[in-house]
Amino acid sequence: MSFHLSVTKERRQVADGDASASLVSPEISVVVPVYRNADTLRELHRRLRRTMTERQLSYEIIFVEDCCPAGSLEVLKELAQRDARAAVLSLAANVGQHSAVLVGLRYSRGRWTIVMDADLQDPPEAVPLLLDAADESVGAVFAGRRGRYESFSRLLTSRLFKGLLHLLCGVPRDAGIFVALSRPLVERLLKMRAGRPFVVSMIGCAGLPMLSLPVERSRRATGESAYNFRGRLRSASRAIVWVLRWKLQRIWPSRLASSASGDESQVASFFGRRFDEPESELADRRVRASSAAKKIQR
Repeated sequence: MSFHLSVTKERRQVADGDASASLVSPEISVVVPVYRNADTLRELHRRLRRTMTERQLSYEIIFVEDCCPAGSLEVLKELAQRDARAAVLSLAANVGQHSAVLVGLRYSRGRWTIVMDADLQDPPEAVPLLLDAADESVGAVFAGRRGRYESFSRLLTSRLFKGLLHLLCGVPRDAGIFVALSRPLVERLLKMRAGRPFVVSMIGCAGLPMLSLPVERSRRATGESAYNFRGRLRSASRAIVWVLRWKLQRIWPSRLASSASGDESQVASFFGRRFDEPESELADRRVRASSAAKKIQR
């Protein structure tokens, strides 16, 4: 059974932008890591909002600002002020895309969580396609990358890397960071520890069924990728090392144990109406996270 939702009065209020939307646990969470994406954030938010509203989905958008120096935080504050369903987590230090995703997952509340980049190469309009394929029989629905969204050499090396990752942990050969995750899978990911994280590798090792649907990717609308050749090589190495470490850890757990990623102490600031309610569980979490951050600084 695919992800079909009945429309209730409460959900209509959330979809229409009711002020209480931030206090209602949504059916869908969208987690977006942000680094040097100031130019695309408003358009991303607009298209996500339109897509979700047209489908009458109750949702939240969690932007994770990865200590970016390029003005993204100012735009995100503006979006959080305008939209009750937008929440911003501003990290104390740059932790990288995958750790930022895990921080966002820790704060997500939806039955399904969409993870996507902020650069608009992944179309927000494809979110319903992923959700239509989401049911209890799968843990992850990937948006399989299609199209000539980067140079031939980058596409070639990417496919070679994805082929190797498929052999190591079973993820689809076209899998990227644009993916729908079930709540059980989110909970598993947050408990997985095997060194510096790589989310796609983690999904492949989580032990839940996966599928992939073809989605056309766009070329980057503005700016350049944060990953140059050396960065892509480091990222690919990290993905492979994570899988190998995870498999070895199953044999020698005590020798290779590592700390969790995505913990709350990485968050320096919270923005959005969701964090304004002092009685809420998330507000209590905010206080605990701030205290932990202060202890680390000391």
